[in-house]
Amino acid sequence: MNESLPRPDAAATTAVDLGDFVSASPSSYHAVDTAAKRLEEAGFSRLDESAAWALTPGTGHYVIRDGAMIAWMNPTVTEAAPRFRVFGSHTDSPAFKLKPGGEYTAEGTRQVGVEIYGGPLLNSWLDRELAFAGRLSLADGSIVLARTGPIARIPQLAIHLDRQVNEGLALDKQRHTSPVIGLADLAEADIIELLAASAGVDAESVVGHDVYTIPTQEPALFGAAEEFFASPRLDNLLSVHAGVTALTHLDADGLDGIPLFAAFDHEEIGSNSRSGACGPFLADVTERIVASLLPQSTRSDYLASMASSVCVSSDAGHAAHPNYPERHDPHVRPRLGGGPLLKLNAQQRYATDAVGTAVWSQACAAAGVDYQDFVSNNAMPCGSTIGPLTATRLGMTTVDVGPALYSMHSAREMVAVSDVVALGAAAKAFLQGS
Repeated sequence: MNESLPRPDAAATTAVDLGDFVSASPSSYHAVDTAAKRLEEAGFSRLDESAAWALTPGTGHYVIRDGAMIAWMNPTVTEAAPRFRVFGSHTDSPAFKLKPGGEYTAEGTRQVGVEIYGGPLLNSWLDRELAFAGRLSLADGSIVLARTGPIARIPQLAIHLDRQVNEGLALDKQRHTSPVIGLADLAEADIIELLAASAGVDAESVVGHDVYTIPTQEPALFGAAEEFFASPRLDNLLSVHAGVTALTHLDADGLDGIPLFAAFDHEEIGSNSRSGACGPFLADVTERIVASLLPQSTRSDYLASMASSVCVSSDAGHAAHPNYPERHDPHVRPRLGGGPLLKLNAQQRYATDAVGTAVWSQACAAAGVDYQDFVSNNAMPCGSTIGPLTATRLGMTTVDVGPALYSMHSAREMVAVSDVVALGAAAKAFLQGS
């Protein structure tokens, strides 16, 4: 993040730290790597899923599975059926994923094929300098992270060639979204070579890639009193940042149960993967934690543990938009700066119920922050989160919450600085067990 930004108070400092986290996390794979570095600095150690675990009380650990992470603190004393306090989030954001097949030329330019990942607000990606970031798999079986500089742009058609564009922009997802990365007659390195060079490996050794576009404009404070914060990937790195920061600042001697932070991948495309919330990652890790801390425990003990556990699923939500007030519920009007959202939906698109509401209310009260209800306009379809998936897979009480944003799924989203602070405080209070 731009280090020249003023840092007048603790709230702005928190937002700047979020900006640093986002800038260091251009892909889900980078996000878990960035989170891991912060956890290591706080004394957490990484565990290998393929090895045996011997957990000791009072220690912190984390596990990485592709672009997902689970981290937790072992209590100093473990009950027979320990209660987990899970703060869940996701590491991925809408973008364009690099297709295989390399480059092609058109009208004297070099272009690359991309596929839409998730549901980006397409027009927001036009006429921006873009980089590519993700992971490369090498012939020897190793994985490296890669990130180019600003090498691409999806140029919009000039208004002179589309006089009706301001009446409604229509983009063909195949023909109109291919980035330009150079001039055809100046080709010195193709996209794979550029990615390989950024990772410090030979292009010939690259056998596969999971690479995405990212906007290169840095996060920034703005507004008359610098009360707003703009950044890419606030959905949902804001929640990831809140969870990691909260977990690394807990009082280890005052824990109520086992605080656990989960950041899944692939939420934006349905969560159906080994590293997504529909997969077995959280169930696998929690069962192994119970088995390691309580070697004499049974499967019944683990099920009892899940029955007493609770999950806060944190994902970005919508603040009532001043230019489109009719798109929101006419009576429930969450605002920027009003505190984190409590999300409710009668169709269980969000997992919140009366029991979960009490959990979130208690956490916010302990943190000294306000929260606000969010419901959709009945005429608008409602999105979903990892919350219902977690509740369904593990059977634990789950409540859906999150920061209120403008411009969700834009290449550059917007949040109130005070809401960044409030979400982090509530996350810490929940994980602590206040």
